[in-house]
Amino acid sequence: MTDETTKLDIMSDPICPWCYIGKTHLDKALKTNGNHPFTIEWHPFQLNPDMPKEGMDRRAYLEGKFGGKEAAVRAYAPVVEHSQAAGLKINFEGMKRTPNTINAHRLIHWAGIEGHQNAVVDALFVAYFVDARDIGQIEVLADIADACGMDASVVARLMASDADVQDIRDRDAHSRKMGINSVPTFIVAGRHAVPGAQQPELWAKVIAEMT
Repeated sequence: MTDETTKLDIMSDPICPWCYIGKTHLDKALKTNGNHPFTIEWHPFQLNPDMPKEGMDRRAYLEGKFGGKEAAVRAYAPVVEHSQAAGLKINFEGMKRTPNTINAHRLIHWAGIEGHQNAVVDALFVAYFVDARDIGQIEVLADIADACGMDASVVARLMASDADVQDIRDRDAHSRKMGINSVPTFIVAGRHAVPGAQQPELWAKVIAEMT
């Protein structure tokens, strides 16, 4: 049974650029501090729970969300700046659709059961932000599962059913009831909430305090 004092719970959505940046910062700190105490678990939080099942055109989504093209560009300027500072090359031009992420969250859940969760989260970020793939598509998710050591045929079969859909929605709703309204949000040792894409230096301090 996991010691709560070493648990790091992460609320995230694989289409959230700040989640991608935040994981990059965390990974850098964990790599630098090889004796870190954390057991990491990823939890579902949909940025767009009302997104159509098939997703939508990304430009239309962003302009609708931020109130026009210029406003969307302004809103994304900090994302561009911070992603570049983190050494990430996000393929904004190639990203054509904003997917519904319920199925991606189901895959993350199943990956956790099989011990492949971190690899799948990484692969989802790369697929969406670097390769500009539509991670709302079952074929794409099955391919990611296969690349991470999971059985693609089993994943595809589960995706065709409603397996764990309500569980994902319930866990998302639970996080919101806890007061979480943005991602990434990190819960350290079941007690301390750390919101946002924190720098590696902050995680180094947290690790030092726990070891």
